[in-house]
Order: sequence, then C-alpha cells, then structure tokens
Amino acid sequence: MNTRSGKISRLVVVHYSEIGLKGKNRPFFERHLQENIRQRLAGLEGKAVHWQHGRFLVALADGAGVEEVLARLRTVPGIAYAAPAYGLERDLEALKAAVVEALHSLRPLRPRPVDSFRIQARRGDKGFPLTSPQINAELGGHVLAATGWRVDLANPDLVIWVEVLHNKFIFYFDRVAGVGGLPVGASGTVGLLLSGGIDSPVAGYYALKRGCHTIPIHFHSGPFGDWLGSEFKIRRLVTRLQDYGLSARYYVVPIGEIQREMVVGAPAAPRILLYRRLMFRVAEALTLREGGLALVTGENLGQVASQTLESLGAVEVVTTLPVLRPVIGLDKQEIVNLAQTIGTYELSIDASDDCCQFLLPRQVVTRPSVAEIDAAEAGMDVEGMVAAALAAARLETVEAAA
Repeated sequence: MNTRSGKISRLVVVHYSEIGLKGKNRPFFERHLQENIRQRLAGLEGKAVHWQHGRFLVALADGAGVEEVLARLRTVPGIAYAAPAYGLERDLEALKAAVVEALHSLRPLRPRPVDSFRIQARRGDKGFPLTSPQINAELGGHVLAATGWRVDLANPDLVIWVEVLHNKFIFYFDRVAGVGGLPVGASGTVGLLLSGGIDSPVAGYYALKRGCHTIPIHFHSGPFGDWLGSEFKIRRLVTRLQDYGLSARYYVVPIGEIQREMVVGAPAAPRILLYRRLMFRVAEALTLREGGLALVTGENLGQVASQTLESLGAVEVVTTLPVLRPVIGLDKQEIVNLAQTIGTYELSIDASDDCCQFLLPRQVVTRPSVAEIDAAEAGMDVEGMVAAALAAARLETVEAAA
C-alpha cells in the first residue's frame, strides 16, 4: 500500500492503562512490559518492539502474522488493548489518502455494512500543530466526502482511531482487548499452591495480572492414588497458563507417605488442616528458595468446610509469608466463568485424583482454634515431615509456550 507520501507500514500498536498512572515509577513497569512482549512474540520473525509516547509499536514485515501477534498479545498482563494499525509519514494529506484506501479493503471484512463513523484522534506528540479536534474535523470531512457515510459521535458503526507520534501517523479500525493489570515480574515473586482444581489456576491468573512472577507448587498423594494423572494435569495447566506469563518451572511434591503417618498419628477431624499446614510450611520453604515474598492459594471463603475463617487462620499461622487469596470473595460461578475464559476449566475438571480416599477424613472440623490444631499435631515430628517433603520435591520445567 502506497500514497503520495510514501509506503504505508503495517504494525500493531499496544496500549496500557494502569501503568500510565505510575508517575515517576512508570519506566520501571514499561521496561517489564516491553520485555514480556518480546518474550511472548519470540519465534515470530522480525517482530521488533519499540516504545513511543506511552505506547509500544510492534513492527510487522509486510503485515505478515498480524493475527498471531494479536492472539499472543491479548494474554500478556499489563496490556489494555492491541490494534492492527497502519503507519505513515506525518503528512495530513497522505493520511487522508491512506485512510480512504484502507477503508476500501476493510469494507468486505466488516460483519455488517458501515453507514456511520467517527474519527478519534489522539496526539502523543503535543508539538503537532493541529489539535485533536482539528484532526478529527479535517480527516472526518475527507472520509465523509469519499464514502458518503454520516458522522455519528455517539454510536458509530466504525471508529477510525488516529494517533500522532513524533515522526509518524498511525491509524486503525479495530482493537483487541488485553488482560490489563501490571506486567509480570513488576511485583516480585510468589509461590502458587496449584492443586489441579478449578480455583487455584484462576488464583494464579490473578497473581499474574497483578504483576507477580508466579511459581507453581503442586502437592499430591504419591506414591498412592492416581499421582501420575495428577502430575500430567498440572503439567497441562502450567503449559496453558504460560500464555499469561506463568513460570515454566514448577515444583511437584509427593506427600502420600507423610499423609499416611498423619492418619496414624493424628485425630481424623482436623486432618485436612494438618495436611494444609504441612503444605504451607513446604511451600513457604520452596518459595523462599526462589526469592519469593508471598504464597498464593485458590482458597475461597466458605466454599468448603475447611475454608472457614477459623480454618484459614489455623492454617496460615504456620507461615511467616503473606498468604494471598485472589478468589476469596468470588462465588463459584464467577470462578468457573473466568476459568473458561482463560482456558483452564476443561483441564481442571478432567478426571484425576490428587489424594487417596483413605487419607481423607469422613468429617472435617469447621471452626477450630489455633490451639486445637496445634494440639492435634503436637505428637508428630512436623520438622521431620517438612524435611522429608522438601527432600522429595522435584523441580520440573515445561517448554516455553509459543
């Protein structure tokens, strides 16, 4: 595509929102996001990523691969939206010609006929002599004359976005929503207790969206039960969440033998909480090993008997790290809906057991005091159990997602 001002380049423009509010710290977040975009686009030829006036521009060789680029960018935390765009020299007459020419090729692709439009100009470079309203009027008049469409500022069939940068115009007609939030890595490292159920992958997604470098830690009852199926499920979940920036490195901790010791040495009713206290102690040690600052769980207040306020408090008291529970206030359907959106739901409901039935008590204490749970594990070698679990822990890696 060419105009009298020269060749039109194809690119993808990437905008962020929350990062823009960070004041003097904004460059720190922008650097993280730029690097994450580069990593997410790794393997795609010639996809250079440049910052300019509060947005990133991804260069495309002759427009090739735009759909793949957009598909990848829509899962990168920190991105508000991405748009397939055209770039050209900063010449208003050339812009008018380029927009009309691009509209000719756009028309057959629209899901319904276009009868109305609006120009939405934005000056990244305030030194450009025309204001945004003036650009809207100049370009809008040209499009009106060329197409016969009416101008509708409130509810147009088509919005033509124009951005003025220091050395070029860019314009586009469509935007793809991103994850939003903060770029992964900007908020520090956390350990994610990833169970394989519906809730904990969603909790991990929220941790990623808040900028946390997130390392999964999975416990299962190996060598008992379907522990191989449990490990396979976790590997698939880790692979899926890598699209959103989850660490490719994850821990697997078999604790079946330790659970069996607890069946013999502790009363039945608080046993689930004793298992969880063991997991928290081990997860804390592994997270600290990775330089982490907090634990993340999929616990949801009142969803099951072991997730009352009393039970949550009796478990988390064994760790010095903060325990983050991103889904604590969501109802089950909200969690399911998000799991379906991020692609973890079908994996989570796939049949596999991460615990043997004989290790689970028939009744669970619901409102225990910390003293009661302390007393229940008083006769056990807790330090030895933690040491054994850490010795059995394996660090696994999956290949980085495309």
